[in-house]
Amino acid sequence: MGNKKGRRGWLIALTVLGVGILVAIFLALGPPQLLAKSETPNFCASCHVMEEEYDAWAHAGAHRRKACVDCHLPNDNLALHYVWKSIDGMKDVLFFYSNQVPERIEISGHGKAVVQANCIRCHETTVDHIDQKRLCWECHRRVPHRGVGSMQTL
Repeated sequence: MGNKKGRRGWLIALTVLGVGILVAIFLALGPPQLLAKSETPNFCASCHVMEEEYDAWAHAGAHRRKACVDCHLPNDNLALHYVWKSIDGMKDVLFFYSNQVPERIEISGHGKAVVQANCIRCHETTVDHIDQKRLCWECHRRVPHRGVGSMQTL
């Protein structure tokens, strides 16, 4: 009898643990619809003070088919993509709702590295023979935000 109660207790504990893990994953990643919506440029522009950047992107030719996350988040590793999406997203929410958004938004050093890696990833066949020591937008000044913010045209 005692052995059955012990097994039943473990089964209940494992079930509760499993459900808890699933709930934690769901809460961490959000409902699939919210996750998908948060990958859109409209979502990014909804609470950022990014109207100029959004408008510039919307008229950006070929890059208009790309979403903000295609350039601004790591895309070579799904886990890192969602880790940085969470970090950057929470940082943006905190800045926005605490009225701490700077007048001019500058891309961070990490952000520059991510954007550069994504430029190279998308344009690999074009840039494989080019010296990659310079940042792509040092020459391509109108890509992608066309003279707005830290990638401003000289």
